[in-house]
Amino acid sequence: MDYLDQDTSNCSVGRAVDLLGQPWVLLILREVSRGIRRFSDLQNHLGVSRSVLSDRLGGLVERGVLELRDYQEPGTRRRSEYVLTPMGKDLYPLITALRNWGDKYLADPEGPSMLATHHACGAPVRVALMCEDGHVVASGDEVDRRPGPGARARARA
Repeated sequence: MDYLDQDTSNCSVGRAVDLLGQPWVLLILREVSRGIRRFSDLQNHLGVSRSVLSDRLGGLVERGVLELRDYQEPGTRRRSEYVLTPMGKDLYPLITALRNWGDKYLADPEGPSMLATHHACGAPVRVALMCEDGHVVASGDEVDRRPGPGARARARA
């Protein structure tokens, strides 16, 4: 089946963009992955409106990327915080890839605002593309694409 004849309504990239492509979502995930988990802290650090933050957090909880957990510090009332689920933790390479790309092409002249290094050896952390057999893939030009088991023919108008 030629790609132009393929229905894209069940495309995994499209579905991921539907979930993650809304404004503020990736920045919220960046913050939560860095340990900022309380609503007020997220709002203050990001500068996002309460209504937008509430909407985005609700969507991420509903879709299983974040979960809401109760906590209580001694002498205070019970509160909630947002925690990455395994699905959310699997987004770390995506956030790292965006940071790597931004550091390369968009950083200030003095350099990036944050450095991510491996705590065991101190080397910078970067994302590498590789096949399941461990071969490094230098670019998309080295990747063959073919219809998968969920491929459907596009309906013609």
